[in-house]
Amino acid sequence: MRKILLIGAGQSSSSLITYLLQKSFKENLHLTVADVSLKHVQTILNNHENSSSLLLDIFNEVERKKAIKNSDIVISMLPAHLHLNVAKDCLLFGKNMVTASYISKEMKALNEYVVEKNLIFMNEIGLDPGIDHMSAMQVIDSIRDKGGEMLLFESFTGGLVAPESDTNLWNYKFTWNPRNVVLAGQGGAAKFLQEGKYKYIPYHKLFRRTEILNIDGYGKFEGYANRDSLKYKNIYGLDDILTLYRGTIRRVGYSRAWNIFVQLGMTDDSYTIEDSEHMSYRDFTNSFLAYNTNDSVELKLRHYLKIDQDDIIWEKLLELNIFNPTKKVELVNATPAQILEKILKDSWTLEEDDKDMIVMQHQFGFELAGEKHQIESSMVCIGDNQTYTAMAKTVGLPVAIATLKILNGEIKTPGVQLPISKEVYEPILKELEENGIIFKEKNLPYLGYNPDEKIW
Repeated sequence: MRKILLIGAGQSSSSLITYLLQKSFKENLHLTVADVSLKHVQTILNNHENSSSLLLDIFNEVERKKAIKNSDIVISMLPAHLHLNVAKDCLLFGKNMVTASYISKEMKALNEYVVEKNLIFMNEIGLDPGIDHMSAMQVIDSIRDKGGEMLLFESFTGGLVAPESDTNLWNYKFTWNPRNVVLAGQGGAAKFLQEGKYKYIPYHKLFRRTEILNIDGYGKFEGYANRDSLKYKNIYGLDDILTLYRGTIRRVGYSRAWNIFVQLGMTDDSYTIEDSEHMSYRDFTNSFLAYNTNDSVELKLRHYLKIDQDDIIWEKLLELNIFNPTKKVELVNATPAQILEKILKDSWTLEEDDKDMIVMQHQFGFELAGEKHQIESSMVCIGDNQTYTAMAKTVGLPVAIATLKILNGEIKTPGVQLPISKEVYEPILKELEENGIIFKEKNLPYLGYNPDEKIW
């Protein structure tokens, strides 16, 4: 049997594992899932005869090398900074490799050796990055093939809660790593292009500028800028484009409320708070406010950030229980961001039967035969439950499909790469459609930059 090794089985592994097991009899596959904890793994494998689980510490070099040597292809779903050792072992033993993570400088540096060994190291083949690359390049290549010239490209993706499970004022629950949500936008200004002008939004202003998006059948959303849109000029071959903007989707009103945490300093991850384990949620909130024995914590916060008592933002803050005097932080030497993450988990964790929702939308502006056109392409995917989420589906299925197509020789071009060539994206997008991940396109008048940008 052909042996697939999956290293790391986190939240996005359910659909990936299920797909490969469903294909295992026809494709003659045996799937080994290796992780530091096997409880979640064994539940999904459910004693499938073409599967096995392996308790593996990724830092145990002997066991790691043994597992990789004994496989035909390796999928690494580890945190991004742990891929490199797996990649070097794959190079050593001549194994192809698939990951959903961004290509790091260290991974890119292996390209010459990967090509020399005629191997494929496919990266950025999840949702974002992944489906965003493939769906964008399919339309961009189609425009170019007709002789069109790209003028505008905007792309937004969001992991949200489905309407039927939307039970809080924030219209949001965690569908991915909560820490990444808390730290979103940090690490430098957002950089993008609008009508040929370079634009920058520093972190402390990021959530004050949003674009309004409309998704047919699902209503209005808002998007805030991702950190660096400019790198996609080179990746997508858009060197002469006038507008280039990538962002994250949330429900309308989320960013304005989230900005309260940014302004208070609760998203800061650069220092630890003394005696944090004994603090209450109320103590934590009060630690960012001026000392005043006469005013309550609630009153000080409202005055400091000029929040009216009848403002929906105030209701959102109350809903998160941040003024609770008895609920303890219980985290030793925690950063503000870590404490905020714990507070949010109390309210934003998916319940067992909750459904999540992935929303992606692209805008393509182009000139063809002297006329300007615009195409809007949107995708919505709804999850089944807490285990088989839309996030797991849209991250895991592209990984699984790419793995099988590499194994079957349908994807042939060697090297450290991302899925922007027709050889890769055409067959994968076709199979994703068969699994309900479908983009709907419509033609619009050319609008240029989004006229619905909102600065509040």
